[in-house]
Amino acid sequence: QVQLVESGGGLVQAGGSLRLSCTASTSGRTFSSYAMGWFRQAPGKEREFVAGISWWSGGNTVYANSVKGRFTISRDNAKNTVYLQMNSLKPEDTAVYYCARGEYMPTNPSRVGSWGQGTQVTVSS
Repeated sequence: QVQLVESGGGLVQAGGSLRLSCTASTSGRTFSSYAMGWFRQAPGKEREFVAGISWWSGGNTVYANSVKGRFTISRDNAKNTVYLQMNSLKPEDTAVYYCARGEYMPTNPSRVGSWGQGTQVTVSS
C-alpha cells in the first residue's frame, strides 16, 4: 500500500513562488517504476490536471496550458519524491494540490491509482 504525503503549501502573494513536495512510502514496486503527477481542486470546481512526469528522473513532462512556463515538475527517485516548483503565482492558482501516482502519465483522474491527502495553496492578490 502506497502513502503519498504532500508538503510545502501555504499562503503567498501574487507573483511569488512555492515548491510542493510529495514523498511516497511504498512496499513492493519501487517509486521509480511509476509515473507521477499533480492535480488541483478549487472550491466548487472539479479536480484538474496540473503537471505530470514519466517514471525516470529527468523524464518526459506534461503541463496544463494554464501553468505552462510557470510551473516545473521534477522527481528524485533516490528520495522517493516528486516536486512542483510554482513561480509567478496568480490568485487563480489557489486550490488544494494533490499528488498522484499512476501506471502511465496521470493526465486525468481516471489514470490515477493513488492520491495524496492534498495541501492548500492560497495566492493573495
